[in-house]
Amino acid sequence: MSWDTLFDYLRHHGLNQWAQQLETESSNWLVNHGDYPRWSSALDTLPEITNPEACFDTAAVTINGVCDDPAALQQALQGLMPWRKGPYQVADIFIDCEWRSDFKWDRLSQHLAPLENRRILDVGCGNGYHCWRMLSHSPELVLGIEPSVLFNLQFQALQKYLQRNDINLLPIGVEAIPGDLNWFDTVFSMGVLYHRKSPLDHLYQLKSFLVNGGELCLETLVIEGAAGQVLLPPDRYARMRNVWFIPSSAELVVWLQRCGFDNVRVVDELETSIEEQRITEWMQFESLEQCLSQGNPAITIEGLPAPRRAVILANKPA
Repeated sequence: MSWDTLFDYLRHHGLNQWAQQLETESSNWLVNHGDYPRWSSALDTLPEITNPEACFDTAAVTINGVCDDPAALQQALQGLMPWRKGPYQVADIFIDCEWRSDFKWDRLSQHLAPLENRRILDVGCGNGYHCWRMLSHSPELVLGIEPSVLFNLQFQALQKYLQRNDINLLPIGVEAIPGDLNWFDTVFSMGVLYHRKSPLDHLYQLKSFLVNGGELCLETLVIEGAAGQVLLPPDRYARMRNVWFIPSSAELVVWLQRCGFDNVRVVDELETSIEEQRITEWMQFESLEQCLSQGNPAITIEGLPAPRRAVILANKPA
């Protein structure tokens, strides 16, 4: 794996210090995880696909082409389980991921400012499913950041066949991005805010990454209610340990306005369904249904409101 093309791109656009920082750190990326050798071996055994061609505007991010050894392809891709975000179609192999991430993309993409020729940052992007979908809108660059080693290798499994220079995924957290970058035209933060102990600091970070007039797409857990209402789970939420503040969408609008965003609007809000998040043969651990009360699916197993998500768009002042 090499990120040299990305580092050169950043230097060409005046981000020399950040490019140097990333290049220095990149030798230690991924390899320190205990499962890296096993996952890397699965990546190495991916068989050839003849004349691979990508399709990014369908529900499954698709690589069309002929694989002479589909059994080996399936075995290699299964070596990178669990697959949580998708779906994907790689030659004859359909990867039915835990999340039908296309549902979310269909709900939010129609509301976005045009992505053509934009520089896009996707914070906490998982294995990059939404980053791939963005390519159908012809952006200049899509950069995803995701600390998970496994998710990075799942992304690299697709990139092994496609070798695209307009999309990259870095195994870093949001803290590794310089403050006051003022460089990206569109920033996505989806499924991240409720994992932050200081959500307002995260919103300020996202704002600092944007050019003046740039657009933020924020997707996060919310509760029903008016402005001023926030849930702080006393322990776990839907079996997750690291969930902190879950505001109402009306309160989240207030947070964004207090952080200096303009044109704040809620474009989607609904309760997460077990059709959108569920166990599959590609993700065989607990999923949403196992995190809800068996007697009352309107509440979690801890007795808290069931997961509900909102998409909010906002702009950095021009």
